[in-house]
Formats: sequence, structure tokens, C-alpha cells
Amino acid sequence: MNLHEYQGKSILQAYGVSVPFGIVASSPEQAFEAAKTIQKQSGSKKWAVKAQIHAGGRGKGGGVKIAKSLEEVRDFADQIIGMMLVTPQTSSEGKLVRKILVEQNIYYPGPEEVEEYYVSILLNRDIGRNMVMYSPRGGMNIEQVAEETPDEIFTEVIDPAVGLTGFQARRIAFNLGLSGTSFKEMVKFSAALYKAYIGADASLFEINPVIKAADGRVYAADAKVTIDNNALYRHKDIAAMRDLHEEDPLEVEAGRFDLNYVKLDGNVGCMVNGAGLAMATMDMIKMSGGNPANFLDVGGTADAKRVEEAFRIILKDQNVKAILVNIFGGIVRCDRVAQGVVDAYNNIGDINVPIIVRLQGTNAEEGKELIDKSGLKVHSAILLKDAAELVNKVLA
Repeated sequence: MNLHEYQGKSILQAYGVSVPFGIVASSPEQAFEAAKTIQKQSGSKKWAVKAQIHAGGRGKGGGVKIAKSLEEVRDFADQIIGMMLVTPQTSSEGKLVRKILVEQNIYYPGPEEVEEYYVSILLNRDIGRNMVMYSPRGGMNIEQVAEETPDEIFTEVIDPAVGLTGFQARRIAFNLGLSGTSFKEMVKFSAALYKAYIGADASLFEINPVIKAADGRVYAADAKVTIDNNALYRHKDIAAMRDLHEEDPLEVEAGRFDLNYVKLDGNVGCMVNGAGLAMATMDMIKMSGGNPANFLDVGGTADAKRVEEAFRIILKDQNVKAILVNIFGGIVRCDRVAQGVVDAYNNIGDINVPIIVRLQGTNAEEGKELIDKSGLKVHSAILLKDAAELVNKVLA
């Protein structure tokens, strides 16, 4: 689950990571009052006004402004709230900005007096261990740094039995070229950041940039935080931070029915039970000349109602020109799935795209008989190859 910057920073702060003092606002007047509060408590006479959406590169799209007066805070808030913000990580339509974060200025006395670094924590899947990835080239896309100056990217692999050691935290500060007060600050920052990562059951912390201010203090100027969905049951407070506005509506709807759905850009809707079979099905569709429109796993206990809801979700995608149902009846019975297909066809009505159904396993013959006798325009197949060829035929 992705979090907004202000939400991620609230988690970091709870674990002792230094973050700028900031207040969330959803209107220009709230932003104005927030800026006054920040000025009173921090003495800051400049403020960062930052759009809150689940996408990076907000500054490039005009979603981050530096205000030099309270009036500018209000003006910038008025410009940003309600805008469709387009960044390198959004679609061409952009994302609607509903909230902004007003923060104290940490680039004191000026940008030329600070240094920016990149620090992230994530799972290295090749070795099955967490790692800290960091670079003195902060404020840039890490992909660009990797391409231009790969020698300036460092990693620390974490032993899960001991966590981030003091030696590793000191090496991070050393490799970033720090000394004196800022060296000690970065050691504390790294230790607290890893503690927050583990404590929140995160799958990604990306702080870009980490700021070393003129007085040597170290701040998380930005925060991209992703939490492991499988651990949310242990973090009710974090689960409550979920912003459904930032997620695909079809994926949200699928979640209500315990359907594993991911929208893609193709033209063939897929309904499968089992992630491995779903991947194989999408490969076969691709090989047959089509493109998968989604990944949809109805699970091992699919019944007629769940199959019907899956159909409804697939059909809401206007790009879908055909639907392939590929079910292996291990735990689930194929005749139940077939009944779900028939019920969905009758209940939804006016289905204008061809449906290909391939059933194998428990009660597969009974399932095929149900479909064949239904009188509906549903094509049945036995082999996956035959089903894929039918998809190619109906799309031609």
C-alpha cells in the first residue's frame, strides 16, 4: 500500500527520523493558517507547498512551490489544490490534487548552503535480504545516477538476525562524505530509518532527497513509503491511511470481493484461478496475437457469485474485446464456475464481447455440458492452446 508523503513522514517521525515540521491542508485558507503555525513554532519565513499524490516528479509538473510570504502560501495552495497534476509517473491525464503539505523551510540560509543525498531501504529479492541503497547524488532519479555515475551508488546488505549495525550506519555517513556533526546526525538518521522500515513492515522507503542543512542537521525532505499489504492486519493505524482516490477504481472494487485484479492495457479480459495459471494464460494470449487486459485471479474457492462479480469488473474496461475464462478444477469445482458464467451472462445481459471458457479438472465435463446447453454465445475449449486460438479467431 502506497502512502502520501505526509503519511510516510508521520511514520518516520514516530521512530525518531528527523523530518521538517509540516501541516496538511485541503484549502487555501487552511494552508494560510498552517503556514502561520509553522512560522510561530519553527521561525521559518519560507515554506514548501507540496501536492500530495501517489507519484514522484511533482516539482517538474508544478506541484511543489517555495513560498516567501504567507500570501504566497495561500496563492500557491489555490493553484495546486484541484489541479490535474501531470508528472513522469502519472498518465497523460494526471492525478487530481486534493491535499497539500505545507512545510517549514529546511534549505536555510539558501539552497547553495545545503547538500542532498539519496537513501532508500528495500528488499533485495536476489539474495532475500533487506538492503540500504544510498548515493551522494540526491535530488535526482536513481536510475539516472546508475546510468551516469554507477560508482556513486552504494549498498549495505542487512543481516536479518542483527539488523543495521553501527558499523554500517557509520559507513553510510562516510561514503556520503560527511564529517563532524552531520556525520553523527546521518548515523542516527540511518539507524532510525531502518528501525521505522522494520517496525512498519514496509517494502520500500525512498528518501530523495535527504538534506544536510547548513547547521549540519539531517532531514528527510521527501518520503516515498510503501507498506507490505500482507502485514496491514498488524497495523490498523497504517491501514486507515489508505487513500482509495489514488487507486484504480476497478482494483478497489475487486478487493471488496476478494478478487486479485490488476488492470493492464490490452484487449483480452482474463479470469483465472491461481496466479501461476494466470501468468501462463496471459503468455498464451500474447503468443496468440492478443494482449491481456488484466490479471484476475478468482482464487481457489470461486463460486458462482464471485465469478459473476469478476465478469462485471472485466466488462467495465472499455478496451476489452474478448474474455477468456481458464479454470483448473482442483479445489474449485468446474461446474460451479460454469454456473457462474451462465448466471453472469443472464444477470448482466447485453454482453457484446465473445467469451471463451476452458475448464479442466474436477467436474470439468459437467461444467462444459452446462455451458453447451445454456444456449448462450459462449465458446468452450478443452486445451489451453485451443482456447488461445479461439481468442485469436474472435479478435480477427
